[in-house]
Amino acid sequence: MSQNIGAAKISIIIPAINEAGNIKEAIPTISSANVCTQSTNIEVIVVDGGSQDDTIAIAQSLGVKVISSSPGRAVQMNTGAIAATGDILLFLHADSRLPAGFDDMIRTALQQPGTVAGAFKLRIDASLLSLRWVEWGVNLRSHFYQMPYGDQAIFLTKEVFQQIGGFPELPIMEDFELMRRLKRIGRVVIIPTPVVTSARRWLQKGVLKTTLLNQIVIIAYLLGVSPERIRRWYRREKFKRI
Repeated sequence: MSQNIGAAKISIIIPAINEAGNIKEAIPTISSANVCTQSTNIEVIVVDGGSQDDTIAIAQSLGVKVISSSPGRAVQMNTGAIAATGDILLFLHADSRLPAGFDDMIRTALQQPGTVAGAFKLRIDASLLSLRWVEWGVNLRSHFYQMPYGDQAIFLTKEVFQQIGGFPELPIMEDFELMRRLKRIGRVVIIPTPVVTSARRWLQKGVLKTTLLNQIVIIAYLLGVSPERIRRWYRREKFKRI
């Protein structure tokens, strides 16, 4: 990068569809977690994929950039990256919360020799003991295999993002494939301070079922099952046919 990464601007890209409640909580926490005194060092971009609720109005009222995109997390994140003016891109789920001082942590991590990207340790916002085991497994995988997923707030420089062609525009597994591409060109670092993510998807389907489904999805993808078919199966549209 031509600019010193220690002072680089960070663009936080939040893909959203019908996330009014989460957006209302997420954006103020970004400001409170940001240790930079210069607001120009951080920008927040909400990429709306066709919300029918107040997501856009709330985001606009909070003073962040809001753009529209075709639905699909990968498409939305790529659209946000194009609009971003920062040298560092941080992809944040609407239901995840960054730790205090995240900006300095990211800049420090990306200055490590050989590092091309990173993410945060995961903490799930619920008290169930079973979720502590999920966190343990996720953090173990991330640390040893350098394979964090999207709910861990993936970050990298815009230069590297463009070099690998951005997120593959898949209906599912876009973060998994992005990590595979990044690992081919350098190290993916995991910041030991956690990002806190909502427990909603584990609570909706059950912790064990959600964990098993996630593992089956990964295996199916590695075995060559098409991402579109996996997505349909994951949504229970063709559960018995996969």
